[in-house]
Formats: sequence, structure tokens, C-alpha cells
Amino acid sequence: MSDTSGHSLAGRLLVAMPGIGDPRFERAVVFLCLHDSEHALGLTVNRPIEGLTFANLLERLDMSPRTKPREDLVLMGGPVETERGFVLHTDDYLNDPASVPVVGGLALTATREVLEAMANESPHPRRAVLALGYAGWAPGQLENEIRQNVWLTCDADEDLLFDDDHAHKWSRSLAKLGISAEHLSGQGGRA
Repeated sequence: MSDTSGHSLAGRLLVAMPGIGDPRFERAVVFLCLHDSEHALGLTVNRPIEGLTFANLLERLDMSPRTKPREDLVLMGGPVETERGFVLHTDDYLNDPASVPVVGGLALTATREVLEAMANESPHPRRAVLALGYAGWAPGQLENEIRQNVWLTCDADEDLLFDDDHAHKWSRSLAKLGISAEHLSGQGGRA
């Protein structure tokens, strides 16, 4: 799958337009991990699950870290397979063949081993975020949504992906495009 010009959007951010019509994606910032002719898969990077930290999740999975576990919040990655965990991380940690390289020094891993790596001193990814579930699109669906002005796209950077300022990621993503959130309208127009 590709954007309206025929290029893959893997490694880019989707920024929800106001009035998207789906409360699960209102003000969402989604990192596209995979995008080809068959499907697209992304993780929402600005939707923490209230009260669920990485340390809590390790407890629920009966995992005992050797060090004090991180208190990072777990994110709601999207509405598909919400019980399944996905870790987006820097590619200084790879667990072949489970880790899938994304782009720009990033990888996606969905195994227990990456959680163990994150919970212990080494080897572990320099930066990582854990999300439950993902956002997915069928062939042509994402391109159609972009044509309908449902999503804007912008470059991703490590701070937008990994920092814990979730409340401002949407407006920060828009600012990367030179857009102020106050000036956006959910109405499309024709010239």
C-alpha cells in the first residue's frame, strides 16, 4: 500500500484531522510500521492506557525483572488485537527473526523476549514504547482516507515516538507541518 502518490508511508506519522468521526482516533498520532500493497499497520503513540505501566504489565505476566522496572505507561496502539503487545524500539536491539526492521533505525517486535530485554539491564533497546493492539488498514483504505483529508502525514522523530508528553504529541506533530491546531477545521473544501 502506498500514499496517493504511490510511495510507502512506512516510518511516517499519521496525524488525525479534527472531526475524524471515530473517537478511537480523535487527535491520534499513529506511527506507520508497515505499509505495502496488501495492508498498513500502525501504532498510536499518544494514547496511554490510564493506570497501566510497564511494571504493572510485567507483574500481570508473572515476569520478574532483575532491575527496577520502568514506570512508562503502556499505550493503546489501536483497536485491533488489543490483548497483543507490540514494542516499537530502536534497532540497537534486534531479536532475529522476531524483530521486524521498520525504517530509520527502528524495529517492531511482538515477543516476550523484548519485554524481558526492556526489563533488564542488557541487552535492551536504547528507546522503546510498548503498545497493546494496533491500527490496521485493508488494501487502498488508508490511501482513500488520506484523499478524504482524514489524515495528514509528517516525518517521525524519536521524541514524538518515545517521549512521555502524550498530551502534546498531536499539536507537536501538526507544528512539524507548520500548522497550528487552533486553525484546523474538520471541514473539507473544493476550489
